[in-house]
Amino acid sequence: MELIVQSSDGQGNTSLNGSVEIPASKSHTIRAVVIGSLADGSSEIINPLHSSDTLSAVQVCQGLGAGITPASNWIVHGTGGRVITPDDVLDVGNSGTTLYLTLAMAALGDGYAVFTGDSQTRRRTAQALIDSLNELGAHVFSTRGDSCPPIVVRGRMKGGEVTIDGSKTSQYISSLLISCPLADNDTKIRVMNVTEKPYIQMTMNWLDEQGIEYSHEGMDYFYIKGGQGYRHFKKRMPGDFSSATFFLCAGAITDADITLLGLDMNDSQGDKAVVDMLSSMGAEINIIPDGIRIRNKQLHGAEFDLSATPDALPAMAVVGCFAKGETRLVNVPQARLKETDRISVMCRELSLMGARIRELPDGLVIEESLLHGTHVHGHGDHRVVMALSVAGLAAKGQTVIDTAESMQITFPKFAQLMQQIGGRISPMGLI
Repeated sequence: MELIVQSSDGQGNTSLNGSVEIPASKSHTIRAVVIGSLADGSSEIINPLHSSDTLSAVQVCQGLGAGITPASNWIVHGTGGRVITPDDVLDVGNSGTTLYLTLAMAALGDGYAVFTGDSQTRRRTAQALIDSLNELGAHVFSTRGDSCPPIVVRGRMKGGEVTIDGSKTSQYISSLLISCPLADNDTKIRVMNVTEKPYIQMTMNWLDEQGIEYSHEGMDYFYIKGGQGYRHFKKRMPGDFSSATFFLCAGAITDADITLLGLDMNDSQGDKAVVDMLSSMGAEINIIPDGIRIRNKQLHGAEFDLSATPDALPAMAVVGCFAKGETRLVNVPQARLKETDRISVMCRELSLMGARIRELPDGLVIEESLLHGTHVHGHGDHRVVMALSVAGLAAKGQTVIDTAESMQITFPKFAQLMQQIGGRISPMGLI
């Protein structure tokens, strides 16, 4: 599927006005599905995100023994920690979060589980997590010996002591934190090179709400008591700041006065930092009782450390094109290990639109640019597609973005909601 995008007047000037209800957090929804599946009794997930990634989590947890009814709210009938041997291969689709969080979940069972995914997921490494699960008593290996799916997991994880490298993704750490309380013995986890700390904090918040016994020293060391269990819960999912990033950035580079609803600035999501990033660049942002209001002002370049917020890189690279001076997005080498190498991909595609942009080993440098519409490649990466769409709203002429069906992964209603506030963006070219 292609997206056709252009500015309101075709000359790079777009007006956006109104309010948008931001969909629920993917990170929270998948954690809710996994923890609900491990819990006793029936849990209710209120306002979950309905997307390809979260439905992948549902299907994998069903394969491991949970009963899940994905209606408007999701009812999860938990396993009480008694994970079963799946009848078939577990396909996580494009969801790296599902892959990593459920690898350790499967290690709580007694039999074999085989994990695979789509072509992008089958290129994503899990070696540090594989090594840790093996050290904790499970038997885990990549069928091709390359640390990527297909991955075979055989339980049972017993507990013990591990040292794990967290530089590639925080999801390795979250995986262990969620499943190790259900191991037979206590677990000690030492983490080197911690990144994406807000997402580890999100997992810790879930553990705290569940009354899980553990202690920690910063995010470098965790001690988790074994033999515990999760209890059923009823919880509303907050809005997703990663999805909101594209509307925040669109509001910052167009003639906009928009309000984003359903976001909680007290939540632990890392990408809420984008609010402060844009504000520091000159955007007018107000936190109001029912949401976040953003209005366009003259932007100026700045330097941002994105080690905690790698998903913000594609959209913030677009913002850098419309800020006076130079914008530097740094300390985020793990952005090369997402669905695509987002550093390289964003540099290539924005260059086609006229951006003055160059790669660093760990980020991007962007100078103020005059963008023009052209045909760009979305690389089947949902965040790249949406970021290029935002660029097209403020570029001269028409932008065509392919592989736009990938938006289903996290934000199926992106185009519809952008149209709602005046964005000229349409699937299949129907503006």
